[in-house]
Amino acid sequence: MRRFLINQGKSLLDNTRRQHHTTRRFLSILPSTSAPVPVPVPSRAPLVSLSRFLSSTSKMAASDSASSLPVTIDSINPKVLKCEYAVRGEIVNIAQKLQDDLKSNKDAYPFDEIIYCNIGNPQSLGQLPIKFFREVLALCDHTSLLDESETHGLFSTDSIDRAWKILDQIPGRATGAYSHSQGIKGLRDTIAAGMEARDGFPVDPNDIFLTDGASPAIHMMLQLLLSSEKDGILCPIPQYPLYSASIALNGGSLVPYYLDEATGWGLEISDLKKQVEEARSKGIAVRALVVINPGNPTGQVLAEENQRDIVNFCKQEGLVLLADEVYQENVYVSDKEFHSFKKVARSLGYGEKDISLVSFQSISKGYYGECGKRGGYMEVTGFTSDVREQIYKLATVNLCSNISGQILASLVMSPPKPGDDSYDSYIAERDGILTSMARRAKTLEEALNNLEGVTCNRAEGAMYLFPRIDLPQKAIEAAETVNTAPDAFYCKRLLNATGIVVVPGSGFGQVPGTWHFRCTILPQEEKIPDIVNRLTEFHKSFMDEFRN
Repeated sequence: MRRFLINQGKSLLDNTRRQHHTTRRFLSILPSTSAPVPVPVPSRAPLVSLSRFLSSTSKMAASDSASSLPVTIDSINPKVLKCEYAVRGEIVNIAQKLQDDLKSNKDAYPFDEIIYCNIGNPQSLGQLPIKFFREVLALCDHTSLLDESETHGLFSTDSIDRAWKILDQIPGRATGAYSHSQGIKGLRDTIAAGMEARDGFPVDPNDIFLTDGASPAIHMMLQLLLSSEKDGILCPIPQYPLYSASIALNGGSLVPYYLDEATGWGLEISDLKKQVEEARSKGIAVRALVVINPGNPTGQVLAEENQRDIVNFCKQEGLVLLADEVYQENVYVSDKEFHSFKKVARSLGYGEKDISLVSFQSISKGYYGECGKRGGYMEVTGFTSDVREQIYKLATVNLCSNISGQILASLVMSPPKPGDDSYDSYIAERDGILTSMARRAKTLEEALNNLEGVTCNRAEGAMYLFPRIDLPQKAIEAAETVNTAPDAFYCKRLLNATGIVVVPGSGFGQVPGTWHFRCTILPQEEKIPDIVNRLTEFHKSFMDEFRN
């Protein structure tokens, strides 16, 4: 077969049919893509890349089979094999290979770019960073600029003042040096003040741990709480796959509670109680409850009354409340607003000795979208001093989080104020991003609800929509024949036909027998109509093909 395809590649007189056949075979080699690929425009480019691809693949396979290296797939930690992270899973791998092939073979596909709607990565899709934040960061990293007279003509006065203030808080003004393992004390002071202003309750800077995004903080807490499969964590279904992956890596058990799609992804306390009782009957000690608000992947914003019920439930059951609040700036509907669980707990009269609560925040989301700068923090409250020492020990293992991320976390919680030189431009940037996100969310929500067999709940917050697809039985059977989940089958077909990357709902968990996908609202606004058109045309074709 390999010789046959290479011979075809040498011929300059191949007809269109042979080139179509070869390109299909090239794409069929990609990881378990079950969908027919788009019909290409005639081109010789795929044949060259096919030969190279086959050559490198056969070499790798031969090398693997003949390897005598000490590490094999059977000898690695089984917990690694068990963990999955769908947001960057198989479909994204296929997309990246298609993207590479597009560079040399752009005429072979009915699309000219891959649109990554699989992950909340705003700046990769064209969102600009907040100018004030980047000015301060630049001045902190390149301190000699502060001594140049030209700097005052290039940078706002408040960004210069803020850079000096931050540098004075850093020992030696060295942004390339390690910091305290919890983060620079002055920056934690700033963050604490910002949280106090948000919630109206005091915050101890010593309760704050600055981390490289929220993910390491979540890993740290799960590492602390889980010691075996007899330790369980209550997680929402659908859930952000970081939780299931981290629970698997730490050898614990995920105890699911299902969000109610019919009530806008509501969280029912009765279901929490049922799941806790069932887990305990199996000998599992439920240690904590994870709540993601606003929701990922579901986009709902919890009502304050519901939050009070959740806090009371954790108090009654003796559970740690792990509050994932990284989308706190992303609320798009007028009848909902964000309330931190810390504020709700304190409003109920619960103090440090009453409830264990850990909240997580990140600079990757909101209107800032600084994913690559890796900044975030957790506030740890309601733990005894000896347990806190162990949390600190876990932080020291990683030495410290990166300083740029720490600086940005402090800026997010202390942006320009009225009267500052940058205030007007900052407000225009912030509000422009958030109002555009709200419009994009509404446009995509309406478009999805106009598709045959698709229902999508209101986009209240976060950065995603999680529509339900009622797939025809023929499509489900076709997926089964290639050993693929039906929603993954749909998502692969969507990718091959349109270049749009979404994540199947099976990667997040869902009620058995239902199918979904997660799609971000993050492509820039001028691209949304084209995405809607591509999706609409594909979906109609798919439904016609598999109609019962």
